Amino acid sequence: MKVIHEDIIGRYMHITVGGREYRIYYEEAGSGFPLLLGHTAGSDGREYRHMMNDRDVTDHFRCIAFDLPYHGKSLPPYGVEWWTEKYKIFTKEMMDYPNAIVDALELNDPIYMGMSMGGHLAMDLALYYPDKYLCTIAIEGALHTNAEYAAQGIEQVNWEFDHPMISRNELGAAMLLNMSPTSPEKNVKECMWTYMQSGPGIFAGDLYYYNDDHNITVDQAQSIDTSKCMLYMLTGEYDPNTTPEDTQKIADLVKGSYFRPMKGLGHFPVIENYNAFKEYLVPILDDILKRYKK
Repeated sequence: MKVIHEDIIGRYMHITVGGREYRIYYEEAGSGFPLLLGHTAGSDGREYRHMMNDRDVTDHFRCIAFDLPYHGKSLPPYGVEWWTEKYKIFTKEMMDYPNAIVDALELNDPIYMGMSMGGHLAMDLALYYPDKYLCTIAIEGALHTNAEYAAQGIEQVNWEFDHPMISRNELGAAMLLNMSPTSPEKNVKECMWTYMQSGPGIFAGDLYYYNDDHNITVDQAQSIDTSKCMLYMLTGEYDPNTTPEDTQKIADLVKGSYFRPMKGLGHFPVIENYNAFKEYLVPILDDILKRYKK
C-alpha cells in the first residue's frame, strides 16, 4: 500500500524568552514569503492544517505554524518549576515568542497572521514592531475584547474556564457558541477536539492577554504606519467575541489598512470552514504578492 504524505513537515526549535529556554514545536509547508501563523487561545498550530495543504497558498508562501509554550506539542519550560506557578500570558510575552522565532529561523520580510488572540497580536505587532514584519493579518482582531467580557471581571471570566468541575468535553462544547451555524460539522468537531486536548488552566491563562492586557488606544491605532507594516483584517459575521463592527473601529483609525467582514463565518474561520475563508484570504495574499513583488 502506497503511503500518502502531506507536504507539512514538523520540527522542534529552542528559543529563549524572558530568560527561559523553550522547546517550540512548529510545522511548515511551502516556499516564498515566510508567513508565521499564530493560533487561538488554548489551541495550537493544527488549526492551520487545511491552509498549509493548499498549494494555492504554499506555492507562494512559506507557512510556519507554531505552538506557543504549554500548547500542542510545545512543552512547558524544562528545568523550571512551572507547576508552582499560575499560567498567564501578557502582551509582551505574546510578541516576544514570534519575534524570537523570526530571529531563530532568520526569516527575511516575515508576515504574521493570527486568529482570535492571534488576531489581537497581529495588531500589536503592527503597532510595536513595524520594522520587523512586512505586514500582519488580523483574523478576528480588535482594539480590545468586547466590553461584555471585561465587565464581568477578568478573574471571574478566567475562573469559569479553569474550574475543576469544567471537563475538557465541556470546554470543547463551549467553542460551539463561537462558530457559524453554517460551518461543516466535521470542521466544527475538529476545532472542538483541539480544545478538549488543551492543558488545564492554559485556555484561562491565555485569556489574560485576550480579554485584558491587549488594549490598543485610539491614539495608538492612529499611529500604526501601514507604509511600514501593512495591516490586513478579516472578521466573521458570527463571531460574538469580536464582531465586524468591533474590527471596523480600528480599520477606521488605521490609515491605509484593509478590512473585510466575512459572511457565514465565525470566530475560528481558518479551521471551521477553510474553503469559505479562502475566498477572503486569497485577495489579501494576491495583494501582498503585488505590493511586495521582488
